[in-house]
Amino acid sequence: MTTQELKQRTFEFGIRTIRAVEALPRSETAKALGRQLLRAGTSVGPNYRAAARARSRADFVARLGIVEEECDEASYWMEVIEALKLLKPRRLANLQKEASELLAIVVASIKTARCGGRNQ
Repeated sequence: MTTQELKQRTFEFGIRTIRAVEALPRSETAKALGRQLLRAGTSVGPNYRAAARARSRADFVARLGIVEEECDEASYWMEVIEALKLLKPRRLANLQKEASELLAIVVASIKTARCGGRNQ
């Protein structure tokens, strides 16, 4: 997968996260969880873009570490939302799958970069 393709995927992940948050009920709990998911899910894309512009391998790895954390956190909030039945499981299934795939890609990229492989 190219850098540009991953930029597009992370952008679309952010858009899909926004749509999921907008579908939440208007309760205080849903609003609080939605804010958490919104913050984490929409930060994946810009942090990946920052990693793609890294000035060194160490900078690349550090910035991808932020992407990893935000993607994992978004996945966590989706699990909480689903456990509380605030959205139907099918509403979040594809978004959770994408979060898992993006997380796997980022973790593999970090491992490759740490071992001296190509960083982009």
